[in-house]
Amino acid sequence: MSSEAVLPQFNIHDAKTNLSRIIERVEHGEEIIISRAGTPVAKVIPLHPRIKRTGRGSLAGQLVAAEDWDSPAVSDSIADDFGLTR
Repeated sequence: MSSEAVLPQFNIHDAKTNLSRIIERVEHGEEIIISRAGTPVAKVIPLHPRIKRTGRGSLAGQLVAAEDWDSPAVSDSIADDFGLTR
């Protein structure tokens, strides 16, 4: 988030009262400032950026697998690559 952006700010009392709503906003990518007596003391940020997916099968038609993708020869080759015994 840009340092020029004005972040939403809650005082500690409001943050305790609205914690579920604040967490929901953070889960959607927002950053929230918590203040004590008007002085910012904490920033609540998302731990992991949300991955936007269009739903199941969103890659349908975009991936192509070779006809022999599950053949014993391919499996043996993969096992060799990882140093696994067959």
